[in-house]
Amino acid sequence: MFSFFLANTDEAREQLSNTFDFWDSVPRYSVSRQQMDKLVKEKGHLPLFETTFQYHKTPVTVQIQPVQVKTEVINKQTGEKTETINHYYPSASEELVEDALRKIATEQSTAFVDEDNKSFGVNFTLNQLRKELKRRGHTRSYQQIMLSLEIMANSRIRIEGDISLELSGKKFIGFFNELTTVSRKQLEADPNTKCRVVFNPWINRAIRELHYRQFNYGLMMSHKAQLSRWLHKQLALKYTFASLVHPFKMHYSTIKRDSGLLAAYGRERKAIEAVDEAFQELQDTGVLQSFKKEVVSGARGRIEDVVYVLTATMAFTSAMKAANKRLSINTENAKTSKLPVKNR
Repeated sequence: MFSFFLANTDEAREQLSNTFDFWDSVPRYSVSRQQMDKLVKEKGHLPLFETTFQYHKTPVTVQIQPVQVKTEVINKQTGEKTETINHYYPSASEELVEDALRKIATEQSTAFVDEDNKSFGVNFTLNQLRKELKRRGHTRSYQQIMLSLEIMANSRIRIEGDISLELSGKKFIGFFNELTTVSRKQLEADPNTKCRVVFNPWINRAIRELHYRQFNYGLMMSHKAQLSRWLHKQLALKYTFASLVHPFKMHYSTIKRDSGLLAAYGRERKAIEAVDEAFQELQDTGVLQSFKKEVVSGARGRIEDVVYVLTATMAFTSAMKAANKRLSINTENAKTSKLPVKNR
């Protein structure tokens, strides 16, 4: 079911992947490398990161433990080796790698299911992952991909809120449950050596309960701004009734709170400009037909909020109808297979 997509052509199907209802609402990649560098300079390390957002009007708290990564640097002139320790939160590069892995997991013979542990994962090669990122416009070196995988494997996240009695408030868990990679020597000896990722409990639960939707992954990955990619996923999850006569409203205050991507802006107007640019990118790439701004002003003309009124393109409307139908088919198939489907 995870790799079954509704599309008219193989070319269209190649553009599709899955977005997860809850997991992709968690602001887990919201701190930029520049912000990290600033924090390390100020504090000497990265502290425990904490933020809040709302999921279907339910307050949720997220805590992320940073990871320390040891890097070996070789002086090209002397050949001398030195080691440095850098501190990281998962960020935009790691998000791209996760999205690429999820796409690879929809391809034939790459995904696997561990029935005993009720977990799902993907087998892949580093070359396969590099090619997937490159074809989507995000070229990464072997070292960059290995760093992103290490950051996700060793960072820890805890999510607390009235959202899952099974998982909420429990101990910190990894962005991956398990990661098996290969060394550079192994890669040089055999470029097709397999790596392995087991997804974490939040993704495993979503797959079991069909809390995911098909969407245009290829188009989402083509967006240059991380905020544009976040907005695209949110629209794919929430604008399920998309049509030319039914616009969708999003508030700037909601985007700021739930994305976590605007915290670094010192001035509110600059953050609003970033949102404007992200919606403009969605219009330029064919997700939105148009968008209008309604500024909510307070005393002395101070901007209190901005309401964005969004109108979808025919292409996005058709994509939402296909996603709705695919979810309906999967739900019916799950019932006959006696899978634990819950209403969304």
